[in-house]
Amino acid sequence: MTISSELWIANQDLAQACLNHPFVQGIAKGTLEQEKFAYYVGQDAFFLEAFARAYSIAAAKSPDWQGFTTFHSLADGVLQELRLHEGYAAEWGVNLHSVQPGAATRRYTDFLLATAWGGDVGLTAAAMSPCMRLYAFLGEQLAKDGIPDHVYANWIRTYSSSDFQPLAAQLDALVDSYASATTLVDSTYRYAMFCERDFFQAAWEGL
Repeated sequence: MTISSELWIANQDLAQACLNHPFVQGIAKGTLEQEKFAYYVGQDAFFLEAFARAYSIAAAKSPDWQGFTTFHSLADGVLQELRLHEGYAAEWGVNLHSVQPGAATRRYTDFLLATAWGGDVGLTAAAMSPCMRLYAFLGEQLAKDGIPDHVYANWIRTYSSSDFQPLAAQLDALVDSYASATTLVDSTYRYAMFCERDFFQAAWEGL
């Protein structure tokens, strides 16, 4: 079994906690309060900017051309996702340029950037993989009975799409190429999963 698969399986408790979180279930059912989603959109845009920077740092540190080009390609994917958020922001009345990161957002972005600057590319990939793998999983689960017809349908469509799923697989492949099965990699991956859960909780509470 690959390292990325082992990490994902070892953290199914947190994946299920995210899937069953009232914020995610509110998106699934279309019942989430709009101000909670608006808060999330702003926080996620701030997060994605840091995520793109972490990809770029990893690209610069990559030991081979394959890693360099793949990390850059994934950074481009994040920039496309940010354009989607700009559309959300316009729709939900969120000014992305005035967003102040909440504590959970800052904790997550500081962790990612510190890992990217201080760790090797394998550790960075392990820190970033939970976000991509989790969202691919959530999109797949929320769309398994078809894309619902409600206000959050585009969110579900995006993360279940044939465009997003391969990006998660690309990042998993980078984990498998560059990361080792170490306690540090395990704990880094799990910490990122906790950050994901806390991110949804903060959005639910509007913190």
